[in-house]
Amino acid sequence: MGKKLKKEAEPPPKDVFDPLTIESKKAATVVLMLNSPEEEILAKACEAIYKFALKGEENKATLLELGAVEPLTKLLTHEDKIVKRNATMIFGILASNNDVKKLLRELDVMNSVIAQLAPEEEVVIHEFASLCLANMSAEYTSKVQIFEQGGLEPLIRLLSSPDPDVKKNSIECIYNLVQDFQCRATLQELNAVPPILDLLKSEFPVIQLLALKTLGVITNDKESRTMLRDNQGVDQLIKILEAKELNDLHIEALAVIANCLEDMDTMVMIQQTGGLKKLLTFAENSTIPDIQKNAAKAITKAAYDSENRKLFHEQEVEKCLVTLLGSENDGTKIAASQAISVMSENSASKEFFNTQGIPQLIQLLKSDNEEVREAAALALANLSTCNSANANAIAEADGIDPLINTLSSKRDGAIANAATVLTNMALQEPLRTAIQGHDVMRALHGPLRSANTVVQSKAALTVAATACDADARAELRNSGGLEPLVELLRSKNEEVRRHASWAVMVCAGDEPMAGELCRLGALEILEEINLSLSRKNKFSEAAYNKLLNSNLSLKYSQLGYLSSSNIISDGFYDYGRLLYFLQISPGTRLLPLKELCLQEPNDLRAILLINSKTSDISPPPSTEDKSSDIGYGRSISSSSSLRRASKERANYRFSTGLGSPTEEKPEPASGRNTSLSKSTVKEKGLRKGRGKKEEEKVKEEEEVAAIPKLPGEGTTDKEWFPPSDPDFCVYVHEVTKSILPKTNIRDQIEALAKYVAEKMGGRIPRDKLHDFSWELHISELKFQLKSNVIPIGLVKKGIFYHRALLFKALADKIGIGCSLVRGEYGRAWNRVKLMNESSKGVIGVPPPPENYIVDLMFSPGTLMKLRSKDADLYRFL
Repeated sequence: MGKKLKKEAEPPPKDVFDPLTIESKKAATVVLMLNSPEEEILAKACEAIYKFALKGEENKATLLELGAVEPLTKLLTHEDKIVKRNATMIFGILASNNDVKKLLRELDVMNSVIAQLAPEEEVVIHEFASLCLANMSAEYTSKVQIFEQGGLEPLIRLLSSPDPDVKKNSIECIYNLVQDFQCRATLQELNAVPPILDLLKSEFPVIQLLALKTLGVITNDKESRTMLRDNQGVDQLIKILEAKELNDLHIEALAVIANCLEDMDTMVMIQQTGGLKKLLTFAENSTIPDIQKNAAKAITKAAYDSENRKLFHEQEVEKCLVTLLGSENDGTKIAASQAISVMSENSASKEFFNTQGIPQLIQLLKSDNEEVREAAALALANLSTCNSANANAIAEADGIDPLINTLSSKRDGAIANAATVLTNMALQEPLRTAIQGHDVMRALHGPLRSANTVVQSKAALTVAATACDADARAELRNSGGLEPLVELLRSKNEEVRRHASWAVMVCAGDEPMAGELCRLGALEILEEINLSLSRKNKFSEAAYNKLLNSNLSLKYSQLGYLSSSNIISDGFYDYGRLLYFLQISPGTRLLPLKELCLQEPNDLRAILLINSKTSDISPPPSTEDKSSDIGYGRSISSSSSLRRASKERANYRFSTGLGSPTEEKPEPASGRNTSLSKSTVKEKGLRKGRGKKEEEKVKEEEEVAAIPKLPGEGTTDKEWFPPSDPDFCVYVHEVTKSILPKTNIRDQIEALAKYVAEKMGGRIPRDKLHDFSWELHISELKFQLKSNVIPIGLVKKGIFYHRALLFKALADKIGIGCSLVRGEYGRAWNRVKLMNESSKGVIGVPPPPENYIVDLMFSPGTLMKLRSKDADLYRFL
């Protein structure tokens, strides 16, 4: 037998590829392997890419550029568990890159990632899938996708996972999701509070912190607070505060408690269990500024409820807050001041802070930190509102200077709050005087010019409260504060307009201020405001009337009415009615008397002047031939005849006692019957011969030469005086002597009416009114005076509006209350109020006075009872 031969190995089939081991050092090569159909190659490629991505952000960007994301998304649903696990791990890491997040949203892989949270999946897949969702949920669009595709429910389920990484990733994702209110509402339906509370028992601080942050967000909703209370969550939070080793969780725990304190039931439960006292003690004794700050914020949030304020007061929260004011941390000071602001709504707390708290707050006004000053000013503003004792306490603690200095703060809130405190203090006269002594008006100049409407409003209100005295108003005017105040009237903000109107109303209390306000255009602005139904207010109307009351000439011209409280004084002139809708556009001001006197006579209605003061600088004119050159303030010619005649007439009446209008002879109804013509006749009767007349002329010229020059004639630095009216002076003396002593007001009115009629041409029958040539008489006076301004005493032939004005002027001189009303077509009348002796009121209550119209034309002295305002009035006139 021969030797056995060895059997040769069979060669591999020709259609099978021989195994090949490749070692790749390029990420691009591995990315290409992601398209391989072999599971082993896919698993190894994913493993290599995972390790590469873990090394840094640059590697993640590189993988994105190489196009690794799109093939990886297909592997999330791969049948092989290892491939799917490795692909999920890669996405958990890559999702922290913003560009990758954007691409994942475009590829719509959220549903595939959420599917990896299924209970049957491995813990590792849960970990990295939840990590991917946590990274993705940082952006709003991804939140919406996660919520809409049902990702919230599996995340809540994973809170009970035994793996801490899964818990951490799940609670982080939930925390991001609950920033949206829809997610919070769904969270309550899924009963998520109990598993979140369980995380507080975790041994990992990061999980506890995320759980507290999530609770801090969801407890903004009442339903979640109720669930927290029902699951004994408040007790857990208190225990965390009591545990010193958990001090890194105290801040977040306080934030959750602050939300819970807003709920009244929770507040009561915390108080009953002693938790509230523990909370206040914890805040007071803590040495960590952020904890103290958050404790004060918790008190602030809860104290917005009135019942909570009562509970806080019972626990003496005021002592805790005063202690926190002394903290070295500015944030704590601000939070404590804000808490005091809210607690001051409680009257008992206000009383406590009167002795403890106000001095500390005033010290905070001197802080270099603007936010601290703002918070302290806010607390003082609330403490001093409707509380005179606290306002006094602020003054006693030397708080006026710091408050006024705060008006120049860089923060609008600080300025507004300081202005509010000063307003509250100024309600008391002694404190107002003290504030005025610290140059407050000059300090308010800046706030009045602020661009912030709140600051503007508060500053204007402070002006209204402090400008109650003439000296304060003068200081405001001198410091230039009126101009910005008037500009605030144009504000589009309703509160600013209202407070500015209030301030203008107060400032218009004296004539210099009212004149300056009118010069700045306040009257025109207020008139425009009051024409608008949407912009006007009670204060704008009151300010407008106050300005008009300080300038009765303008008021009578615009409104055609003067009440019994509007007392006509020297310098008043009746310009006639300003008809804006006919000739004069809005904003046109009434010319001052001086300018009117310097104007040449024209065809407009004569301006009637009331002046009982004598003046040697503005002499009355004469009717001599040369009197045609006379004009108020322009030139002076012979005036001695008029002055001498007036004096002689007055001396004669005074010496003989002929002051009663019934004893004096009536003036003849002639157009020449004026004081000018009387003096001329009298002088002509005394002169005899041509020589004597020339001597008299020389004498008059010498007297004129001795009279001081008027403004505009030579020197211009002399003070201007309105034209004097010696006849009106006589009228005042006569009515004072003969009518004022009467004891019955009705007798006084009737006598004065007869007196006025007598001086104005006597009784005019109704059917003879058209023959009463008063127009020629007035034209002669204008020609003689070379001016449109005519003193009322020179008018000897007057109709309704002449007589009504004279009656009002004389009645005001002797204290008879009457109003002056302008009508149409030259009509005007006086209304008086008298008791009707025939009417009987209720027992013990006198009947109300009734309105009467005084007849000065047809039957002087007759009083007509005004029943129907229109019918009776027109029948009377």
